[in-house]
Amino acid sequence: MSDRLTSLDASFLYLEEPTTAMHVGSVMVFQPPGDGFDHDKLVRIIENRIGAIPRFRQKVRDVPGRIANPVWVDDEAFDMSYHVRRTGLPRPGTDEQLQDFVARVQPRRLDRTRPLWEVYYVEGLTGGRFAIVTKTHHALIDGVNALDIAHVIVDSARGDGLGASQRWEPRASPSSVELVAGAVVDAVRRPRQVLDLVRGGLNDALNVGLKAVESAGAVVSAVARTAARPAPTSPLNAEVGSARRWIMVATDLEDYRAVRKRLAKGAYAEDVTINDVVLATIAGGFRAWLLARGEPVHGGSVVRAMVPVSVYGDDPAGMYANQVMACVVSLPVGEPGASMRLHQIAFAMRQQMEGGQAVGATALANLAGFAPPTLHALGARLGSAMSRRLFNVMITNVPGPQTPLYAGDAEMLSTYPVTPLARGQALSIGITSYNGGVYYGLNADRDAMPDVDELGQSIVESLAELRSGRES
Repeated sequence: MSDRLTSLDASFLYLEEPTTAMHVGSVMVFQPPGDGFDHDKLVRIIENRIGAIPRFRQKVRDVPGRIANPVWVDDEAFDMSYHVRRTGLPRPGTDEQLQDFVARVQPRRLDRTRPLWEVYYVEGLTGGRFAIVTKTHHALIDGVNALDIAHVIVDSARGDGLGASQRWEPRASPSSVELVAGAVVDAVRRPRQVLDLVRGGLNDALNVGLKAVESAGAVVSAVARTAARPAPTSPLNAEVGSARRWIMVATDLEDYRAVRKRLAKGAYAEDVTINDVVLATIAGGFRAWLLARGEPVHGGSVVRAMVPVSVYGDDPAGMYANQVMACVVSLPVGEPGASMRLHQIAFAMRQQMEGGQAVGATALANLAGFAPPTLHALGARLGSAMSRRLFNVMITNVPGPQTPLYAGDAEMLSTYPVTPLARGQALSIGITSYNGGVYYGLNADRDAMPDVDELGQSIVESLAELRSGRES
């Protein structure tokens, strides 16, 4: 019997709009080995490794009449060359050109008639580098049967370590009669789900989406306690079009550690985490960006952020942290003092985590089939489920390994997340720490935030301000 999508996973198909594609992505930059790296090597790596994750060769099939959620079926015409594509940047192959490429390809919706993922091999970067750009739909990432395609590509050891590809024989696609019969069987097992779908008629998508939000009761109630009042008016909230600007910002993890070490002499040092320093850096960046725009900024001005957080210390040892919290925090952009902004954020985060207002990993697992390697996807899921009136921006911060990763023999130099925009959200920020670096991916609506590159520069300057200890 075919696997059926959960109501939450199905909702990301039904609620997807031309302006808000429901997939996450990553941009990984590599240094090729001495003997080179090419598109064929990447294809071989993926061909061998997706054998352990059948979902990457499956597509979504609707049930006639939509009397039940869609099912996953094998793609009998699976075409690896469609999913793994090759492109090159024109000379000189700058990072800015890579950013423009990502901004063009990431907003495009994935083809529903095929498995819901794509990979781009991008050659021609300066210094002989190449990039791998990935796209994976939320409906595919359930944390159990499939993860983001990026995690199939990289490994902690050099070399592909693979033998010959295993032969794959797709199962025959079920007929319409078989799909209906399967839905009837499931109706006996889960009658309420089917009743909800049938009752909705043309409002199926809305009903499924509402069910997803209802299933997130613990998250919603926790957020509501924190965000009792609507989020403040902000240029970060706007009608979203289909065009994007995407900016990558590379920083040094040691700078964040140095800020925390400097604060070790203060009274609240033990309460400040690396994640707090990251959020304070973003708060300072927002402050400078708003002032440069001529926006009104006063002592009480805040930017309210939804922050699903992996909690880790100064030296995250594993691939991903085990503890996860989702918080809503008001970033004090009206506070002129960098250190004071940091202490206010640390206090607010500690209050939520210790006061039961943050949402733990178990609740998140129940909400979205959570798995630690897909926290960026989880953040976007939460952002899609919550009203834009509750927060201004989504910030996901995922600690990665502090040792090198490889695609074959090519070492990954940096990795930047691409998190999608929710309706009414002009910006999303994804952050990944990796091998001594902290890498930001700023995804913005092109019309609402044409100056997102200035925000990126303001983040760099905000970190320098915190590192130096000077106050603006």
